[in-house]
Amino acid sequence: MDFAYSPRVEEMRRRLGDFMDNYVLPRVPDYEHAVRAGTWPPVFFDDLKTMARSEGLWNLFLPSLADDEPGTRLSNLEYAPLAETMGRIEWAPAVFNCNAPDTGNMELLHMFGTAKQKQRWLTPLLNGEIRSCFAMSEPDVASSDATNMQTSIQRSSDDYVINGRKWFITGAADPRCRIAILMGVTGPDADRHRRHSMILVPMDSPGVEVVRNISVMNHVDPRGHCEVIFRNVRVPRAFLLGEEGAGFDLAQARLGPGRIHHCMRSIGQCELALELMCERVLERKTFGRYLHEHGSIAEWIALSRIEIDQARLLVLRAAWMIDKFGNKAARKEVGMIKALVPRLQTTVIDRAMQAFGAMGLSPDLPLANLWTLGRALRLADGPDEVHLQAVARMEIRQTRERFGRTRIYFTPPEQIK
Repeated sequence: MDFAYSPRVEEMRRRLGDFMDNYVLPRVPDYEHAVRAGTWPPVFFDDLKTMARSEGLWNLFLPSLADDEPGTRLSNLEYAPLAETMGRIEWAPAVFNCNAPDTGNMELLHMFGTAKQKQRWLTPLLNGEIRSCFAMSEPDVASSDATNMQTSIQRSSDDYVINGRKWFITGAADPRCRIAILMGVTGPDADRHRRHSMILVPMDSPGVEVVRNISVMNHVDPRGHCEVIFRNVRVPRAFLLGEEGAGFDLAQARLGPGRIHHCMRSIGQCELALELMCERVLERKTFGRYLHEHGSIAEWIALSRIEIDQARLLVLRAAWMIDKFGNKAARKEVGMIKALVPRLQTTVIDRAMQAFGAMGLSPDLPLANLWTLGRALRLADGPDEVHLQAVARMEIRQTRERFGRTRIYFTPPEQIK
């Protein structure tokens, strides 16, 4: 197997890395100041986005872009190392129009949107002119089993009427958020996986109320992880995305690549944490020795390197599987990385925080924020337990198919002298 990235990808990695170092990294203090002041988006964002687009570093994640759509047609495998680079700074993907949840929403509109839906919402999303959110999780049911969703989408003449409450809706507090893709119940008496549909809901529709921006581990994201009420919201039937009852099919099409993107960015954050930890232990001494000379800390470094490289290879395999065989064929690989990588992120960053001592907990370093992202990712797009259960079911199914054919070699006891 050839593990090298293609010359094209290596060139884009270099260009993206230079852009991050020269233009994004120097803006980190400005970003922090803007967030503390309650300003969103920061005033410099549009300038960075314009520069990124002019450099050809725009919409890197959509492999099926048409010739007249802005972006770079990269496969999931090609996109992986670029997402890793962008992930090193939490907000950097937005500079390149590669940020969640917009990436997944653009993929859905690209695959399933009508011509009018694409013109109204996909085109401005691809151009970075508006933002969007994805309304799925609900506070009143266990959303780890998505069939529990209760938000109703009922036909009424030429419209649908929507009633329900969603929460942890990323991006809903962004003043540029114009559209929500909402998942709810259109057929309560249908098969449990055919009850739900997705529909496009303009955020300025009467009856849409953003109740609050929920903090995550006491961290407040200015774009929002919001609680949103939909009270008798009326939208035209033409705003249905795909077909009635196809909500879960659309969700799988969206969540496969989206979960990989999260994991790619997490690998970049783990790399940053390891780099910071290694620099720290080279310059600090305790009890007459540099920190890296203590056995426990040397072990942290070695384990972190081993685990990051293992996880990266598994992420790349999942990306390759999606490119070659599609989302459905890659379900096990995607579930594996989704269960593995967030745990890895919190583990590696925890080691780095420990190496820095009290400073590791402070806002002087990105570690506390990155740890929070990793911990939240263990619930986002499905909790660890759901993915582990899915992987186990697939393993058991494969075992049943070949049951009794596993061969072992041994020496019978009577032949042992």
